[in-house]
Amino acid sequence: MTLTLYNSLTRRESPFEPLEPGKVRMYCCGVTVYDYCHVGHARAYIVWDMVRRYLMWRGYDVRYVQNFTDIDDKILDRARETNSTMEAVAERFIEEYFVDMDKLNILRADEYPRATHTMDGIKRLIHELENKGYAYASGGDVYYNVRQFADYGKLSGRKLEEMQAGASGRLETAEIEAQKKQDSSDFALWKSAKPGEPAWDSSWGKGRPGWHIECSAMVRDCLGETIDIHCGGSDLTFPHHENEIAQSEAATGKSLANYWMHNAFVTVNGKKMSKSLHNFITIRDLLEGNWSGDLESNPPAAQGGHGGTAPTQGGSKNESEKSKAVEPMAVRLFVLMAQYRSQIDFTEEAIASARNGWNTINEGLLFGLRYGSQLNWDVEKTGQDSKAVQEFQSAMDNDFNTPGAVTVLFELAKELGKEGNVLVHQGKTEISPELLQQKWVTLVSLAGVLGLEVQPEGDSSDAVDGLSDGEIEVMIQQRKDARKARDFAEGDRIRNELKDKGITLIDQKDGTTIWHRS
Repeated sequence: MTLTLYNSLTRRESPFEPLEPGKVRMYCCGVTVYDYCHVGHARAYIVWDMVRRYLMWRGYDVRYVQNFTDIDDKILDRARETNSTMEAVAERFIEEYFVDMDKLNILRADEYPRATHTMDGIKRLIHELENKGYAYASGGDVYYNVRQFADYGKLSGRKLEEMQAGASGRLETAEIEAQKKQDSSDFALWKSAKPGEPAWDSSWGKGRPGWHIECSAMVRDCLGETIDIHCGGSDLTFPHHENEIAQSEAATGKSLANYWMHNAFVTVNGKKMSKSLHNFITIRDLLEGNWSGDLESNPPAAQGGHGGTAPTQGGSKNESEKSKAVEPMAVRLFVLMAQYRSQIDFTEEAIASARNGWNTINEGLLFGLRYGSQLNWDVEKTGQDSKAVQEFQSAMDNDFNTPGAVTVLFELAKELGKEGNVLVHQGKTEISPELLQQKWVTLVSLAGVLGLEVQPEGDSSDAVDGLSDGEIEVMIQQRKDARKARDFAEGDRIRNELKDKGITLIDQKDGTTIWHRS
């Protein structure tokens, strides 16, 4: 089977052919670190983590680089608001980024370049563009001469005459730029220093880089002049990625990337996510339950942090927060239940569906841990269900069709769940232990390709739907100890408590006790 993917540059699907056989160089545009990440960020980085994992599973040696934009008007504004510094704000939210992404089981990049650590590469690239006639200095700034680059607009499909002035983006006013630019479509490569802001020395005077030049320099410094895959959110197609192409290709005379990939947006109840609409949801609010079930009435994000209510400091969460908290793997599944180029709508119903779906897959993943020894599985046997693997690969090879791949996981998980119930109630299964082991190994392997894994057990405050597996096992042992001491009343109390929490115990003839969730 051949892996095909949709290339935003050519606007069609085509077979994937890396620059170097067996190797993939992949760059992902990262976050501007001035606030906590939201569910839109979750979608983007889950998607590119999935692409990376699948390429690795297909046998490619993937070098994955993702940047941090650590100097920007928004970071400087946050520093002023909090009486802090640009460096302190950036460091804080880089740390918070890793907290959120680690919970979502997103693999760490091979390298995380930062704009402030790439100044030499940035200035070198601007000098090259200036020497080749693609850039000009004006009043301490340096601008890219868009009309000099004949292919400008080839990624976004926009014609130059249709593009808005001020495409350098961010917060500089069009009036100030208009006085310095040769053309309204030109964008800033270097910005002269403003009073009280961080600045770097250069031949054009003290200043800092424009947004777009940062990624062009980081791609070249970390991965070379041409890479296999450049990816990011669809909102970056123009102007950011369009300007990256103009900068890099004018400087090198080579293609910046052979494949451009973009993930679609996340809406909330059919509307764009926005703090002004009070439907802005951060990743940690979602995971911790600090968001309103009524998505139309989420309170505005607090300055410098969460949307919704502040997280509980110390102590355990209340029951309403627990019920709203969404497991990280359910968030991953919510994202993967849609193809990455399709817009997805964040609703209570969609999240409930993802939670139910994860419960099904999780039960399948736990099958071997619960029943493997009872079925006398041979731990050295790792054969897989070839039909399921082929169906999974066929779906994923079709431009990363994760809905089709997830369907394969559901089928395996449902079958294992059914046999688990049979085993609990009848003490034996209708399918041979060898075949069950094969299906379980397949499920664990393929789910891992999508980053769906059984999470480490935590304390009761971390259990989204009640008791964790570890707590259940502890209570079963306490019941055994009580019965051994002939304290049958205490044993019955523990059984009834577990039953009230949806846990059914079945005592076996050999003295062991097995359990399942109702």
